Amino acid sequence: MPLELPAQGRPWPELRDEMAAMRGNDLDWKHGRHGAYVWYASDELEDVLREAFGMFLVENGLGMRAFPSIARMENETLAMVRSLLHGDDETAGIFTSGGTESIFLGVLAMREWARHERPGIVRPEIVAPHSAHPALNKAAHLQGLTVRRVPVGPDFRADPAALEAAVNQNTIGMYASAPTYSLGMVDPIEALGPIAERHGLWLHVDACVGGILAPFVRDSGYAVPAFDFAIPGVSSISADLHKSGFAAKPASTVSFRTRELREFARYTFDDWPSGVYSSLTFTGTRPGGAIAAAWAAMNFLGQEGYREIAAASMRAKQKTIDGLAAIEGVKVHGAPPLYAFSWAASGVDMGAVAGAMARRGFMCGQTTSPAGIHFMATPVHEAAADAYAAAAAESIAEARSSGAVGKAAAYN
Repeated sequence: MPLELPAQGRPWPELRDEMAAMRGNDLDWKHGRHGAYVWYASDELEDVLREAFGMFLVENGLGMRAFPSIARMENETLAMVRSLLHGDDETAGIFTSGGTESIFLGVLAMREWARHERPGIVRPEIVAPHSAHPALNKAAHLQGLTVRRVPVGPDFRADPAALEAAVNQNTIGMYASAPTYSLGMVDPIEALGPIAERHGLWLHVDACVGGILAPFVRDSGYAVPAFDFAIPGVSSISADLHKSGFAAKPASTVSFRTRELREFARYTFDDWPSGVYSSLTFTGTRPGGAIAAAWAAMNFLGQEGYREIAAASMRAKQKTIDGLAAIEGVKVHGAPPLYAFSWAASGVDMGAVAGAMARRGFMCGQTTSPAGIHFMATPVHEAAADAYAAAAAESIAEARSSGAVGKAAAYN
């Protein structure tokens, strides 16, 4: 039977109670039962995000002339991101709805730039490591481009020599990650920048997961490879505010080395009754609340707050890895420098382990190449690390006892 709009409305307290009850089976993210999807630092920050978003709930980020307050907050947020990515006065950004839109716009600018600079290319291609996020292929598919994926090296990072060997007369750009979503590896972008310059290619860095917080991880004493505009040859960088910036969804950014490069992402149309329509985003209407909440988060936390979140996230990562390492046969894939990683147990089907973990209340995303379980550490995971390791030990034992060895992890 189709659901119809109610004939009469219902009071908010009644609706609120029903909505709260709906959450009964949702992921318990406040207690670190998640490996992805949620970036939560504290109730205090959550209150700031909720109030800031609500203050600008109705305002439309499409109408900056109508809402100069939104324009100011957007510009200041993009400027703060620019400084974190070692941009300069020429660096320009776009506030987007998420990593997928940021990558889409980076690829769009790459395509339009290539049409301007290399008009003879009719079948443009992008070379990327196999570890690249699917949003790259999605963006390429929608824009008539081809992605040529290249195997990663033994350290699970992009192989510069292999990527360069894949460049041909149709190649217009390269793609790298900081870090990769699945295994948390930062590609050797310092080696890729010169390749991009040598071949006249656009190099996009997907720093959706690491772009905002990685500088503070480095400030906290951890070795984080360079990945941003400090490297010659990098043309654009995507960095999510609603991930490691701990802002409210939907909020991301894509930054370009120069304003001139950013203009290649612009769409302009005037053949309709209302004159010139010009936009740098894929979306039209944009929630003013998301812009306001991102601005509020960055100003509320400041450098000190982000440094504390970075330190807590890295402690959570290490505590979780230490707990896993105590389990026989468990290993982390590679040497991920930030807070994302993937782990596996030898001789057991990791899909079965993930299922057993879910039955114990932990949501686990899987990796397939190599087989493993993905984990994105945030401050809330520090207190949950012991429970996670205990659940992992029980789940591995359960999978082994059931004979689930079909898709076992293979170590390099």
